[in-house]
Amino acid sequence: MRQRYLDGGHADPPPVVADCCLVTSPSPTRLWIAGARPRTLPAAVAPVVAGTGAAAFADAVVWWKVLLALGVSLALQIGVNFANDYSDGVRGTDDDRVGPLRLVGSGLVPAGRVKAAALGFLGLGAALGFALAATTTWWLLLVGVAALAAAWTYTGGPSPYGYRALGEVSVFLFFGLVAVLGTEYVQAERITAPGVAAAIGVGALACAILVANNLRDIPTDTVSGKRTLAVVLGDARSRTFYLLLHLTAAATLAWAAFSTPWALLGLVALPLGARGARTVLGGATGPALIPVLRDTGLAQLVYAAGLAAGLAIGA
Repeated sequence: MRQRYLDGGHADPPPVVADCCLVTSPSPTRLWIAGARPRTLPAAVAPVVAGTGAAAFADAVVWWKVLLALGVSLALQIGVNFANDYSDGVRGTDDDRVGPLRLVGSGLVPAGRVKAAALGFLGLGAALGFALAATTTWWLLLVGVAALAAAWTYTGGPSPYGYRALGEVSVFLFFGLVAVLGTEYVQAERITAPGVAAAIGVGALACAILVANNLRDIPTDTVSGKRTLAVVLGDARSRTFYLLLHLTAAATLAWAAFSTPWALLGLVALPLGARGARTVLGGATGPALIPVLRDTGLAQLVYAAGLAAGLAIGA
């Protein structure tokens, strides 16, 4: 049933499970923080960290560009989250959820306000990206336009590709290859082999986050007609795919180690990844998969930090 809380309604609003906390009184600030989906933000930080490590390996770190790249990545991630909240909410996809709060689907925030927030954050990301392009090379603007289009059409527009099992492809491309290699390029103005390895590994773990999320939502997505990759693969093969993505990330560390053995510091993420994999392969369903999103996001961030440190040491 769709959750609703209106002024003058319930004397005591029902508790809302958010990405960051249990919200017993849905104040506007907490609602918007929950809607931004804080647990997804490591997926925006990790590629910038890894790309900066690759730039350090090339002895070309430019810290003010790192901060700009981080701003772009965070703004786009939050913008995508609000855009998905809006689009899924108006389509009715989020009417029945087992996961964290969605602003529009819960009826707690008007759809127009969530859409405005999405466009605001996407616009901020565009402005920061423009600054990076202007100080590096103008063809990066084309990459930025593609990223913005992908952000909105994931669940928005007349034919959202997230409903056609293409979400993981986009995540791998934009939160793996583009984000990592873009961060490296704006600093070093070239791409290195360790940078490509880092981009593949970070992208694989970003996909693993989405797979865990969509695995949890298979029952409701099936009913609503949202054809995610998890729905197409089915429960068992989605769990196997989640494990393969972690193994891919580990394999890219071995590739990066040909440039410097210090790249293997990325293996410090192994315990976090193993914990998520145990839960997924153990058959967890519904709310029991929510901690996997946290563990996978942290594994991606620690992976990126360890790999970046190794590349910097081995430069």
